[in-house]
Amino acid sequence: MADNNNILGKLDGLESRYEEVSTLITDPAVIADQQRYVKLTKEYKDLEDIMDARRRYIACLNSIKEAKDILANENDPDMREMARGELSENETLQPKLEEEIKIALVPKDPEDAKNVQMEIRAGTGGDEAALFAGDLFNMYKKFCESKGWSVSITDASEGAVGGFKEIDFAVSGDNVYGVLKYESGVHRVQRVPATETQGRMHTSAATVAVLPEADKFEVRINEGDIKWDTFRSSGAGGQNVNKVESGVRLRYPWKNPNTGEVEEILIECTETRDQPKNKERALSRLYTYIYDHEHQKYVDDISSRRKSLVSTGDRSAKIRTYNFPQGRVTDHRIGYTTHDLNGFLNGNIQDMIDALTVAENAEKLKESEL
Repeated sequence: MADNNNILGKLDGLESRYEEVSTLITDPAVIADQQRYVKLTKEYKDLEDIMDARRRYIACLNSIKEAKDILANENDPDMREMARGELSENETLQPKLEEEIKIALVPKDPEDAKNVQMEIRAGTGGDEAALFAGDLFNMYKKFCESKGWSVSITDASEGAVGGFKEIDFAVSGDNVYGVLKYESGVHRVQRVPATETQGRMHTSAATVAVLPEADKFEVRINEGDIKWDTFRSSGAGGQNVNKVESGVRLRYPWKNPNTGEVEEILIECTETRDQPKNKERALSRLYTYIYDHEHQKYVDDISSRRKSLVSTGDRSAKIRTYNFPQGRVTDHRIGYTTHDLNGFLNGNIQDMIDALTVAENAEKLKESEL
């Protein structure tokens, strides 16, 4: 029973958060802050699913307890028969619900919900690798269409005899990155190429990269942290300048994303005699300063993620092999094999993705020691 209590304990902690979030999303101040509102409604939806599982789990535990009570204290054969049925049904259901709850409690990758940019590059194997890259593209295209996602090609360079030397395409829809992220890596094919006259088997490779669509780069400034002060502008300009404090100065503690250190940015603006206008200009300079300093890191992050996802396209660093003579596809990360190679290349890759998702969830569960 200790394990049940552990699961229920974790769920009880979430219940108060669920109530808090359901109150927050009706608060006009929250609704007005679009970014926060979107984030909270998503959290509400996730928590609602967990709370629903919690209700079903508690009902299941109660039914088990009631059925055991009846079997211990009741002599009526019909009642006992009913209780036995109830007990066996709920004892079968209990581990399933526990598994469902454990997986729901694994922290979700916030990137999972994003659309993706995919790149397929022909690796080792010349013309045959380009043909295989074309096969992979068609496989993903059919899979995405079966999910109701839209695919748009952003860039393509065709192979000499067909297929693609490289092709980039965007996929948009529901939870795209969460499903396609496991496809990143080197895919190896073993077959007798259409380009081969001697009938010898060749090994070629293509690399696939799946990148979550980057959020639009935005400068975030917490205006509450800005310290403003005003001063008299000196200099020519007649009577007004010295009497009115129209110059503005702002100090802002900016956290440098490269070093993690907080630096103070100081900006002064005395251009106009109108203080609100000077304030506006100072603020706009602050945005520009931060944009210039943070945007580069954002661009570098994207390109380093791209590098880490795709290795050289060399045959050795493979995640999956498509073997035509044996009609099989094997994923080397989890040792999963399917013998329906044709179906797989026609876009039936969901079972493979499910197996990869389950394996990843099992890893995460180990880490969070539920």
